Amino acid sequence: MPRLLALTGSPSAHSRTAVVADHVLRRLSHSGSGFETAHLAVRELPAADLLSARRGEPEIRRALEAVAEADGVIVATPVYKASYTGLLKAFLDLLPQDGLAGKTVLPLATGGSLAHVLSLDYALRPVLAALGARHVTAGRFVLDSSVERGEGPDRLRPEAELDLFQAVDEFAEALRAAEAASLTTAL
Repeated sequence: MPRLLALTGSPSAHSRTAVVADHVLRRLSHSGSGFETAHLAVRELPAADLLSARRGEPEIRRALEAVAEADGVIVATPVYKASYTGLLKAFLDLLPQDGLAGKTVLPLATGGSLAHVLSLDYALRPVLAALGARHVTAGRFVLDSSVERGEGPDRLRPEAELDLFQAVDEFAEALRAAEAASLTTAL
């Protein structure tokens, strides 16, 4: 069963980015594909250990192991000042140089303006490729205004959800293709 990890880099406890990542995980876990999913919010890691690069501390070590064990990684971040968050950067810096080797990665970003949409391709994608990701699928940028908050559960506006789910379906297909290729190679 392929393992998927959503890695979110928002410092906010009420993160729209986490809402988007959770939508993606629900879509993947309920798709009948047999994906095992987990969500790692980097903000929940001990700040001192994260910023001091203490890879051996238990929570940091478990987080790094979760990335290593995943077949696919969803990397989701809000965009601040035209780039992904420093919190996400601090965690990605802890990964080994080949920390995403052999993995399929879906980059996601949220932000207040479409002016930041290129941050996926010009800021985040190069880092994911430098970490050895086998395949970085087409990412998606979701406007903050597309995440509706209310008395019930947070939800995405229908047009944003459709666009996001297209990217999720492409990501799932890339994961299946990678799994089939590894099975063929193993035979």
